[in-house]
Amino acid sequence: MAERSWRIMDESRASALAALCEAIVPGSARCEPAVYVDAKLAMVDEGTRSAALAALDALADAAGGGADALTERAATPEFLMVRALAIEAYYSDFVAPGAEGPGAWEEIDFRFSLADRIKHDWSFMGVPG
Repeated sequence: MAERSWRIMDESRASALAALCEAIVPGSARCEPAVYVDAKLAMVDEGTRSAALAALDALADAAGGGADALTERAATPEFLMVRALAIEAYYSDFVAPGAEGPGAWEEIDFRFSLADRIKHDWSFMGVPG
């Protein structure tokens, strides 16, 4: 992961989130989903942000263990929240500036005539284009 300036998370949380995202959505690390989630959390109300950070903190100890470490927690509200964020970050076709990529749409061959013309602009989230 490139050197980042985080808006909501600190480096420890961002690292845990990156590992969790990769365990939940294999291959997503190439897009750096933690950048998306951090930007998204900066846009939500304090209650939602606190709940998301608490969910992340609750799973952080399992972050390095991959999918197997999350098996017992798969039905918990914390896992489901982090899972939703990980899936949104990847399948929205987000690729952080400087990230390796490719985005999800290319990876899963999501093609239709208009999709090929879309140029994502994440500046509304505070992520430079």
